[in-house]
Amino acid sequence: MLEGNAERSVEATLGHLRTMDGPVTPPPPAAPLTLEDLYRQHRMRLVRLAILLVDEPATAEDVVQEAFTGLHRNWGRLRDAAAAVGYLRTAVVNGSRSVLRRRKTAREYVAPHAVNARSAESLAMLSSEHQAVVSALSKLPPRQREVLVLRYYGGLSEAEISEAAGISKGTVKSTASRALEALQKAMQSPN
Repeated sequence: MLEGNAERSVEATLGHLRTMDGPVTPPPPAAPLTLEDLYRQHRMRLVRLAILLVDEPATAEDVVQEAFTGLHRNWGRLRDAAAAVGYLRTAVVNGSRSVLRRRKTAREYVAPHAVNARSAESLAMLSSEHQAVVSALSKLPPRQREVLVLRYYGGLSEAEISEAAGISKGTVKSTASRALEALQKAMQSPN
């Protein structure tokens, strides 16, 4: 039962953030998909995805920019333009992982310090319940956070999460279950 409450809270919070992004508008059917179209349509959603994974807007922007740069380098070899969004999503997840690994390594050599990376505006736009969920999400291990963010913010299926995160569907299921349980505990315990 506890897991269900956490799942509803995560779904409500990340769904709320997804609706704040607005719908993705596809290009007119007659026009071929261009990198500029992809950038215009998906950039902000990918930035929010990266922010939820790395907790720093500037770093998230860098991760997304690197993903688009990589897509640009490989644009001529792209067989299916529809696969470009999946490529970008996977590149953002992998780029976020790299950032978190570098950050962990740096923290091992430098005394850790608390940084509240979220802007006051972004938190002010969320209710206190949503703020509690976002705060609890930031305390989860990276893989658990990835799975929940991809599922509830990204709106991805288990198969899509499996592909984007490079893990099996079974691992997606078990990680989501453990993450929801940990999230519920984090939201119930006082700071």
